Amino acid sequence: MRALGRFLLVVPRALDADLMREQRMSASEYSVLRHLSETPGHRMRMSELAAACDMSLSGMTRLAAKLESLGYLKRIRCEEDARGANAVLTARGMERLREAWPTHLASVRRHILDHLGELDLDRLAVAFAAMATEEL
Repeated sequence: MRALGRFLLVVPRALDADLMREQRMSASEYSVLRHLSETPGHRMRMSELAAACDMSLSGMTRLAAKLESLGYLKRIRCEEDARGANAVLTARGMERLREAWPTHLASVRRHILDHLGELDLDRLAVAFAAMATEEL
């Protein structure tokens, strides 16, 4: 179990370091762009995006402001609830995600997949998906 605890600390840091070194992008920034790219209309409520990225709303607001200043997303008033805001991925943000994706994939392979050997990756993916949807 110690190895699992160490894995949960070391691997996210390694993925972040690779993205930062090769793309000058944090794993949090990558995560925001990836989540937006996978939603209909490339748009999410700021609160939902914060939850998806495991961030506080205030942390997401700060990160969204940075990404907005870079032209990667824009924040617009939520049509369903005028008190809320949506984050919308821009074409520039999608392009930036496409640029960073190969670095992230190589990092995941190097730090995780290459160590799995003969494990059934399809079964592992199903297990990860099940764990990721559990309510804590």
